[in-house]
Amino acid sequence: MKKILITGALGQIGTDLTRYMRNIYGEENVLPSSRKRKEDHPLMNEGDFVTLDVLNYEVIEEVVKKHQITHIVHLAAILSGTGEKNPQVAWDINMNGLYNVLEVARIYDISVLIPSSIAVFGESTPKDQTPQDTIMRPSTIYGVSKVSGELLADYYHSKFGVDTRGVRFPGLISSDALPGGGTTDYAVHIFYEAIKNKKYASFIDKGTFMDMMYMPDALKAIVELMEADESKLKHRNAFNISAMSFDPEMLAEEIKKHIPDFELSYDVDEDLQKIANSWPNSLDDSEARSQWGWEPEFDIASMTKDMLEKLKKKLNK
Repeated sequence: MKKILITGALGQIGTDLTRYMRNIYGEENVLPSSRKRKEDHPLMNEGDFVTLDVLNYEVIEEVVKKHQITHIVHLAAILSGTGEKNPQVAWDINMNGLYNVLEVARIYDISVLIPSSIAVFGESTPKDQTPQDTIMRPSTIYGVSKVSGELLADYYHSKFGVDTRGVRFPGLISSDALPGGGTTDYAVHIFYEAIKNKKYASFIDKGTFMDMMYMPDALKAIVELMEADESKLKHRNAFNISAMSFDPEMLAEEIKKHIPDFELSYDVDEDLQKIANSWPNSLDDSEARSQWGWEPEFDIASMTKDMLEKLKKKLNK
């Protein structure tokens, strides 16, 4: 029986992932954690929760021993936009926190799944159908830490035999949790503003293509990779995965099919735009498809329809 610890569980992925995994493995076998409690957060009333700072090795070790943890999904991280405002903190949490998790995993024989990001790529990376193995010279501290994290996780596998695995997530779109300061956040904000005000000013410029994924596919990818046959994994940290690639105009056109009078304008954030320009237009995820059967379920049309339906209920519109 798996006993799964989720770090950074109060972020964009963690809330949805906790619920998704509890439906599969049982509430008592999935333990969400975060550095601080948020008493108004719904997870506080949905089963066990622990306060855990990934920068504190002793606390991680104590939680692992007390709850007999067998698997860790390590989500705790500072994202791209937020990281550029405080790179020292981003490096500390993204790298030293990961090191602590890997050390505990090494000592207690725990499997670790570590999401990476398209932020690992940079200006010199091929833009279209970016290969699984390619040049990675990112221009943000988030990207630098994620590249370093991929290498460190691979090192722990090759050196110590730790079962480490990871995916490179594109921008994630969720109808539940709000995003946490990333460059692709516009693709969530646009839905809220479309429903509430029927207009949105995008901080990412027209014609800027980035890979995106609807949260249900992201959750499915984490569980599928965690359950994948280890003998079939030629890669580990981390797999390209993709579902769709679009720019703000394309997303606005899909929204207009459901909200005809929606209007898109632009108020470009030059700092975030610079980050977006360094990322791929689209990813080649053929290795994930061939090695562990990755297959997304949502494209831009089905994602937009589902997202609007869920948010209208959520916002009582």
